[in-house]
Amino acid sequence: MTDVVPKQLLHLVFGGELEDVSGVSFKDIDKLDVVGIFPDYASARAAWKAKAQATVDDAHMRYFVVHLHRLLEPDGATP
Repeated sequence: MTDVVPKQLLHLVFGGELEDVSGVSFKDIDKLDVVGIFPDYASARAAWKAKAQATVDDAHMRYFVVHLHRLLEPDGATP
């Protein structure tokens, strides 16, 4: 019996101040907050949620989760 190692599904969490709350253009790209790269969606979501809740009083601050694994393997099947 062999141990099955789960596939890494890397996710990036980042955010910053938006020019307008109805869009996704950042006011100053040099001031983007790169929270980190995470090995799975659950840990990325936890980091995103913590940052989003910490900035809830600033409507122009927005954080995102990017599915890096989809960019690295665009033709690959995702679970």
